Amino acid sequence: MIAAWALATAAVVYPVAAARRGPWPWHRTACWFAGLAAILAAGPLLDGGFTAHAAGHLLLGMVAPLLLVLSAPVTLALRALPVRRARVLSAVLRRTRLLTWPPVAAVLDVGGLWLVYTTDLHTEPLVQVHVLAAGYLFTASIVGVDPMPHRASWPLRAATLVLASAAHGILAKQLYPEHPAGAMLMYYGGDAVEIALAVLLCREWLLRRGLLARRAGGPQHTQVEHGEQAADHGEQPHPAHGRRDGEGGSAHGQHEEGDAQAAGHRSADRAVGHAGHAAIPRSAAATRSATRSSQCTVYEANTVLDGPRNVPSDR
Repeated sequence: MIAAWALATAAVVYPVAAARRGPWPWHRTACWFAGLAAILAAGPLLDGGFTAHAAGHLLLGMVAPLLLVLSAPVTLALRALPVRRARVLSAVLRRTRLLTWPPVAAVLDVGGLWLVYTTDLHTEPLVQVHVLAAGYLFTASIVGVDPMPHRASWPLRAATLVLASAAHGILAKQLYPEHPAGAMLMYYGGDAVEIALAVLLCREWLLRRGLLARRAGGPQHTQVEHGEQAADHGEQPHPAHGRRDGEGGSAHGQHEEGDAQAAGHRSADRAVGHAGHAAIPRSAAATRSATRSSQCTVYEANTVLDGPRNVPSDR
């Protein structure tokens, strides 16, 4: 009953927040509902035999977390919440630094599966909550698009993904003698999701390499590129794409604030980085106040959480 209410609430809150924020990519919303559908489909499977149980854990611990991470719920929350509540959320996120470090997240995720399947814990209801939460933390630490307390380097994330995939495969092979069908489902189904994670991670690396090469061409090219990204995506760019959505407003706040008095509504809208404010005051004083308030959320999401870096460092 509690799980049903939680899913129903999540199904309502996300689209409401997306509507309040303003333009929000449809594929993010689609990923959110697909993730909830995967959680819902896993429920009946967890009450069956070992093969059904393995299928349920595959949906609950790997497929659903990947879809939920790609829906960027934290980014949406930081944009839709008032500034004061967004600060509270960012303060909570800052305390998850250890949990979102890839090696720790991998131990919680894959290590938890080893503990579950080598004991009788897989029948406990609370274990399903751990499987979902640990899967989400691991996926977010590898290919997360939301602001994080610390974005690990690409080599560390890649190495963690390889080791976690190997540990998952070894677990499936160990279970094969007793449960061949379930073990094969766990092995090949897990491989499919892990390949998807590897593709997303390599895509991030390629985009970042291209971005760094283009940035070496000069600041003028960087500004043009940033404007094209904002126009193309209409959302927070991934760290591999450059500045996060709104970071331009945070970094260039003073410059935009000076332009707001002369350019009015259009300049103020650029200054807040499309943070979701529907109405922009026309007076210069009100414009500056709205700009500062909107930038608080952007600052919390980018500078406080992820630091002043625009692109994760490999060092």
